[in-house]
Amino acid sequence: MLLRTIGFCWTTAAAASVPLFITSTYLNRVLPPFSSIPLSNSKPLLFPSPSSSTSSSSSSSSSSSNSIQVKHHHHSAMVTLLVATTSDPASINPANALLAMPAWQPGPHLQDDMKSFCNEGVRVLLHGKSIVVEDDLDKRWEEKTGEVVDEVIFFSKHTAVSNKPALTVHPIGVPHLREGDVPPQGGKPGWAALPNPRIGPWLRLLKKLAQAHNLVPEFEITLEATHHGPFTNKPTMFLEIGSTEDYWKRQDAAQVMAQLVWEGLGLGGGTDVGNWSRENDKKKVLLGIGGGHYTPRHMDVVLRDDVWVGHLLSGYSIPMEDPNQAKGEANAEIGGTWRQSILAAYEATRVAFPGGEILAHLDHKSFKSWQKNAITAFLTEQNIKIGKPTNFY
Repeated sequence: MLLRTIGFCWTTAAAASVPLFITSTYLNRVLPPFSSIPLSNSKPLLFPSPSSSTSSSSSSSSSSSNSIQVKHHHHSAMVTLLVATTSDPASINPANALLAMPAWQPGPHLQDDMKSFCNEGVRVLLHGKSIVVEDDLDKRWEEKTGEVVDEVIFFSKHTAVSNKPALTVHPIGVPHLREGDVPPQGGKPGWAALPNPRIGPWLRLLKKLAQAHNLVPEFEITLEATHHGPFTNKPTMFLEIGSTEDYWKRQDAAQVMAQLVWEGLGLGGGTDVGNWSRENDKKKVLLGIGGGHYTPRHMDVVLRDDVWVGHLLSGYSIPMEDPNQAKGEANAEIGGTWRQSILAAYEATRVAFPGGEILAHLDHKSFKSWQKNAITAFLTEQNIKIGKPTNFY
């Protein structure tokens, strides 16, 4: 039988079987109340892997889930793909918290070890590998379902030398690596993903939600610079919980991240947050250049309302070889991949924000004078505008 469910998901089951779709009744039957979900366990699998043993009530669901297929009204249906891995508590816990909210239903298996769930125009995809190694998930989803992926969002853990608790948002890519280099955490050398336009607005929403849940000041709410994979084709961002195992397992942090997605994507009837095509009356977009990994000078600007965020290149992503001259000469004498990195980040940001005015924002104090002079000259040569903090307001 064929049953229309929510959004673009349909469920197909054998005529004798009960159609599979998640309602509050279904959730109450197969899941514990949200407050009792063991999100802090080391392997918090709300939805067991296909090889796991299940109770009789859930085994009937899993046996018929193999026939579940996603269909939709039009091949141009636009969906958000949200990816989590069962191998990381800071990834699966927020996904489980999100899936415990109303109206989710099973979706197709992208492959045998990848389950999915649907709610309106959102698709949650669960796999078991490192979060940075499954490339082209957006393209693979489109080929499997015929749906068009509009954006990709990943839940992940965050690690830091400081071990400080943090909730972070950031774009991805490794634009500074040379062809032939092996990226240490996924992606492809020289590539910068399209930055998800929601990054700036969601950072500000995350800060409000974290404050409301009393996670501030214990957790720092921050951007991170552009780094790591996996390779994607559509606008992408990572949402991370850091920075040690105790914090990765924190249920309150997982709940805040789930709430960020729920509200940010407008699930449950709200208006989504950070929709560039709808909210771009203020068209200035920050392209961060320079500074440390947590982009403090860029953060000062982005925490103001109505500032959009593209790529954020910290010092390590713009390697420049010292010409051993205080002021430097022509740009050609300053080696390193800094030019390719800036161009890749700029181009990806430009494509992600159609009609936007991309302004390079430099962390001036992080550069030596010869570096600043070279970067400024290169940006001018490439017709990339440079913005001061006041230009974004």
